[in-house]
Amino acid sequence: MNEPVRLPLFPLKTVLLPGGVLPLRVFEPRYMDMVTRCMRESTSFGVCLIAAGEEVGEAAVPHPVGTEARIEQWDMAQAGVLNLLARGGARFRIEDHEVERDGLLVASVRWLEEPPAQPVPDAQADMLPLLRTVVAELGERLPPPHHFEDAGWVGARYTELLPIPLLAKQKLLELDDPLSRLEILQQFLREHGLLPNLA
Repeated sequence: MNEPVRLPLFPLKTVLLPGGVLPLRVFEPRYMDMVTRCMRESTSFGVCLIAAGEEVGEAAVPHPVGTEARIEQWDMAQAGVLNLLARGGARFRIEDHEVERDGLLVASVRWLEEPPAQPVPDAQADMLPLLRTVVAELGERLPPPHHFEDAGWVGARYTELLPIPLLAKQKLLELDDPLSRLEILQQFLREHGLLPNLA
């Protein structure tokens, strides 16, 4: 049963996708407490694109679909600032949320069902060489595992890497069909001369 679960939220001006990596600098007390608790209890938090408001100060209004984030690495190079590397897990939809006394957003969320991994169709195979090149150039900024054989992973990485508006990235995150996401991204790449246009 997909029962609602409580999840602390970190609203940001970025879109995290499943399998993606997100470097974060954490310094606000509410988020320091949140990530400390996540590390102590081996739990996750949710990353949502901000619909209204800012990353600091009053609690922002999040878009309703976000991605779970699990902390993979952390260090504190200076007092009071945590540097994190989080990786995207499952997508979720917010059912409702509340602001705690310290300003932290906590939501009741339902996990979104993901389709099983599907291979990249032959029609989109021309997207793979460019992505392999970009991933190789990024090196440690996009650490493994890499799943070039998985249509969902390929579409998620292109969504993160391409210079498209945040609202467009959010719409791509919300798509349940990874093959539709690939087709949209392939069209974008062709229109911008990053893939050869078919006659």
